[in-house]
Amino acid sequence: MEKAQASVPGGSAKWAGRATIVIPTYNGATRIGHCLQSLLAQTADKNIEILVIDDGSTDNTVEIVQRFGLVRVVSQSNAGPAAARNRGAQEAHGEVLLFTDDDCIPFPDWVEAMLAPFTDPAVVGVKGIYRTTQAQLTARFVQLEYEDKYRIMAAQPSIDFIDTYSAGFVRQRFLEAGGYDTSFPVACAEDVELSFRMSSRNWLMKFIPCAVVYHSHPGKPIHYFRKKFKFAYWRVLAVRKNPSKAVKDSHTPQLMKLQLLLLPMLVMSLLAGVLMGRVLLALGIVAVAFGLTTIPFAFRALRKDVAVGSLSPLFLAGRSVAQFLGVVGGTLYTLRNRAALLPVIRTR
Repeated sequence: MEKAQASVPGGSAKWAGRATIVIPTYNGATRIGHCLQSLLAQTADKNIEILVIDDGSTDNTVEIVQRFGLVRVVSQSNAGPAAARNRGAQEAHGEVLLFTDDDCIPFPDWVEAMLAPFTDPAVVGVKGIYRTTQAQLTARFVQLEYEDKYRIMAAQPSIDFIDTYSAGFVRQRFLEAGGYDTSFPVACAEDVELSFRMSSRNWLMKFIPCAVVYHSHPGKPIHYFRKKFKFAYWRVLAVRKNPSKAVKDSHTPQLMKLQLLLLPMLVMSLLAGVLMGRVLLALGIVAVAFGLTTIPFAFRALRKDVAVGSLSPLFLAGRSVAQFLGVVGGTLYTLRNRAALLPVIRTR
């Protein structure tokens, strides 16, 4: 496995305390072994525990985990990923919590890179990055999409967006903030919401681009668009709980928000075109306007992957439609489920 190219932040400084790596899993028997192998290789002889929270699996996940003797496993009734991660934080013995997912394979120096920033007592949270080796066109687009967001985050002195696939927190602060919000029933946006909540307290969180985990992205357009719908759907709840983040956060390109208007603009232009008898002209104007918003990303993508860069306007158009529908669905959900908007209570 290759190593991250960037140097570990903090120079030669290394975390000297105890840390706990928390991995929630549900029916992860076919996935979790590779993740644990990588982590055990880099935590041997270090003051780091690996804690797997089995969230009511019905397969042989626990049996697989127990084969890795040095890994501690805690089982609970199925309660969802947010509750599983919170249980891990409560059970942890470390002063710092590191989170990753059972389908991720951390780079050999992931733990070292994630812990290095905590030598600065002001740092409360850190975030690493995804990388993939997939050859599918859609997966390559997704990777470049992530890298475009990483470009934005790298310019920020403090971030407000930490994903659970490569996340780290000071345990005391994590519990003080209340942990992950269990009103999110699926593994989507509960990590964003916690980041927003921590940011509102002006806590320092850092982006660590050399803390890398391998992951598989959607390999087909339909799977990618479904995922973007899901993300947008649950992001509405995260933003409703943290309305100041509706305008801007450290992760989302501002042009993406403008592109969300593609579907309603198409509908309005179609209606206007019918009334004026110039349907093709009206649709053409919208298409050109949207195309102009895709140029910055397409230009950056072309320099890395010509095929992806050339097709990126189509991917971005499909993404905008999926996200708009997700926003509509998420808005309706929050209107129907007022209890989901209640604040998170501090974890003891």
